[in-house]
Amino acid sequence: MPSAYIIANVTVTNPEQYEAYKKLSTAAFQAHGVEVCARGGKVEVLEGDWQPNRVVILKFPSLEKARAFYDSTEYEAAKKAREGAAVMRMVVVEGL
Repeated sequence: MPSAYIIANVTVTNPEQYEAYKKLSTAAFQAHGVEVCARGGKVEVLEGDWQPNRVVILKFPSLEKARAFYDSTEYEAAKKAREGAAVMRMVVVEGL
């Protein structure tokens, strides 16, 4: 069965408020068994003109599980806490 990854590039605009999002999103990760592969570590551009800020990579057993996480009550609370604290660019990608 293929896995899936949520990949996000986050531009934090209000670090203090973003802390609330981080706490709620961590709780949502735990509730849904999310495997956190990267969360805000050092980024080095190897090619192209992409200038990512804070990169997050989450692993799921399937696209359906990734979507269920994103649409969950737990993550909805995190998304509301993030409003006005960050600009989020997020995709879900099917893995191998």
